Amino acid sequence: MSDGVLRERLAVLGSPVAHSRSPLIHRAAYAVLGLDWEYGRERLEPEGLAGFLAARGPEWRGFSVTMPLKEEAHRIAAVRDPVAEESGVVNTLLRIASGVGRRPSWAGFNTDVAGLASAIARAGLDASATVVIGSGATAVSAILAARSLGAERVTVLARRPEALAELAARFDGSREPGAPAALTVASAPLSADPGSVAAEALASATLTVSTLPGPAGAGLALPPGAERVPLFDVAYSPWPSPLAGRWAAAGGRAHAGIEMLVEQAIVQIRIFAHGDPGRRLDAEERVREAMRDAAQLPGVGG
Repeated sequence: MSDGVLRERLAVLGSPVAHSRSPLIHRAAYAVLGLDWEYGRERLEPEGLAGFLAARGPEWRGFSVTMPLKEEAHRIAAVRDPVAEESGVVNTLLRIASGVGRRPSWAGFNTDVAGLASAIARAGLDASATVVIGSGATAVSAILAARSLGAERVTVLARRPEALAELAARFDGSREPGAPAALTVASAPLSADPGSVAAEALASATLTVSTLPGPAGAGLALPPGAERVPLFDVAYSPWPSPLAGRWAAAGGRAHAGIEMLVEQAIVQIRIFAHGDPGRRLDAEERVREAMRDAAQLPGVGG
């Protein structure tokens, strides 16, 4: 730096990552907060993450972590917050040790759960009987987000039987601290059959959350009438996603994942600024507005 100041750096890590709007929304937030931080993007595969992190100099403050790095980030993190521990997923890394001759170490957090829960709540959606489509890392966060919103039942629909069984066994009977009742988690294969378990789950659902990558929804087998349930689609680029387009064409209502991106990024910035996901930012509502403007939030079908 020409002024001799070592500017702090952050970035989003993943593959692919060129489409990510995280740089736009983080930079907008930093401008409101008066933080002279840089935020970029780095394309990485899981096998390259450990070496990349070990080589970061003291100017690197932290990272947003996206697919397919979230489980590897969980493995690498020296310490983890309770949500990251329970979910097995880390999407935020904060530097906690550095110095001459010392390798950096990283604290891991999961802000996807809080971000998705906040986005669902702010959209006025009812999560009491949630159907989650998909069985990957984001599906885990969706189950925990629904639980935090008081869901009584979550049904996971996906193609991989072993992943479905693992999720149902892992979270059935779990509860949010202080919750009056445990969560019932069931699973079923995706099916277009009107008499299938998937059809029965969707018929009584209050909310569907798709955790699939955008293109994966194009040929998704869903029973007739699935679109009557509001959809929260974590995909956002391009928008509408193929799945959201199907919802809109059938007269349903779809909410874009960019809302989740903004809400989880607010929690990330709390961590980057304060080391605490629960400590609100100064002027947090102005920060949210600036981030939403930068994200160019789309409309919804319906």
